[in-house]
Amino acid sequence: MSDQTNSAWGGRFAEATHQFVAEFTASVGFDRRMYRQDIQGSIAHATMLAAVGVLSETEKQQIVSGLQEILVEIEEGRFNWRVELEDVHMNIESALTEKIGLVGKKLHTGRSRNDQVATDIRLYLRDQTDVIAAELKRLQSGLIELAASNTDTIMPGFTHLQTAQPVTFGHHLLAWNEMLQRDSERLQDCRKRVNIMPLGAAALAGTTYPIDRAITAELLGFDGPSENSLDSVSDRDFAIEFASVASLIMMHLSRMSEELVLWTSAQFDFVSLPDRFCTGSSIMPQKKNPDVPELVRGKSGRIFGHLVGLLTLMKSQPLAYNKDNQEDKEPLFDTIDHLWGSLHAFAEMVPHISPKKEKMREAALRGFSTATDLADYLVKKGMPFRDAHEVVGKSVAYGIETGKDLGQMSLTELQRFSDLIIEDVFDVLTLEGSVGARDHLGGTAPTQVAAAAERARKRLE
Repeated sequence: MSDQTNSAWGGRFAEATHQFVAEFTASVGFDRRMYRQDIQGSIAHATMLAAVGVLSETEKQQIVSGLQEILVEIEEGRFNWRVELEDVHMNIESALTEKIGLVGKKLHTGRSRNDQVATDIRLYLRDQTDVIAAELKRLQSGLIELAASNTDTIMPGFTHLQTAQPVTFGHHLLAWNEMLQRDSERLQDCRKRVNIMPLGAAALAGTTYPIDRAITAELLGFDGPSENSLDSVSDRDFAIEFASVASLIMMHLSRMSEELVLWTSAQFDFVSLPDRFCTGSSIMPQKKNPDVPELVRGKSGRIFGHLVGLLTLMKSQPLAYNKDNQEDKEPLFDTIDHLWGSLHAFAEMVPHISPKKEKMREAALRGFSTATDLADYLVKKGMPFRDAHEVVGKSVAYGIETGKDLGQMSLTELQRFSDLIIEDVFDVLTLEGSVGARDHLGGTAPTQVAAAAERARKRLE
């Protein structure tokens, strides 16, 4: 490495930065992924400086042309990234000066790396939020269509992982979609707070140059400039909020994964996943392992950790910018990468889940899943609910003793527990009768599930 200090701040120092320190403090190894946003921000900044008379039109054009050439070099893999220049910002600025001369040094007029990096992160996160939102929408669309084709596919509903009441597979899938719909709304709400421009705050106190932040904000597509220069350069709430939203999404994907892992087991055998989303065993040839759901379930912990890490990073920082903030990028970038990957895997896999309808139906017939329906039947005949609850409990005990589900008992057997029971009881003791009876908004009746799927479709439009 050169024995010269970094040219961005070398005038103050009498000796060169130790090579280890230069490498230890450098961020170019990971922040260079923001090169496009850095160039985008610099072009907007130069355009604004020309508009207010700080740069001439000729100088602006030289800067813009030089930056556009650098963008091509980076994307073609011809750009030389240098660790001694610390970060993406100084690498690009140094290359610009080498390319167009002294005019390149004027680009940094009226700004600091403090407001520059804050702007780059927001631009990058805004772009990635839109990409993630699109993948989330694709997953929702696949879920909704699978639900719409299974409005009358009966399966057991569970509480405490014990058979509770019959529901439909479509209804269950739409419950997943409700989780994801809330995630989508949170993601869009988070984007609003990402889309505020810190550029113009400079190091921490603003600048003496006659900048017009409204021009820059409009050029970069921000909703507007930030209000306080101190907060502008030190705020990372937007990154923490994104990590929080990402954690909720991953929590939901993990819950979905857990059910898929259970449902694909031999003990449940409710669904089949396409072979291309599963793996085998090196020793047990019969195995078909649901690796994608398992890995997504595992990645949730990784992203939860990044949320806690970002909170911890910021919790003791005084205003304004501190070098600690360099540690915000790797957890944020990793969160973005693995959230998108998990959503992409599910968006590809979910539409091809194959329900094993007969297996689901058989499972719903076990465990006295229509017990509540029998209690409701007795209440409608005039029996107080608590008394009905006791009657049905006794009939279930009889069923356990005899190995019969409620729907398999004869009318004579059922009448042992209440003389209010007559022939029409079998209308509610069937699985179809049970799900069909819940014919209200949010209920399991196939007509309601179909209507809910249609409403969900419209929400995505």
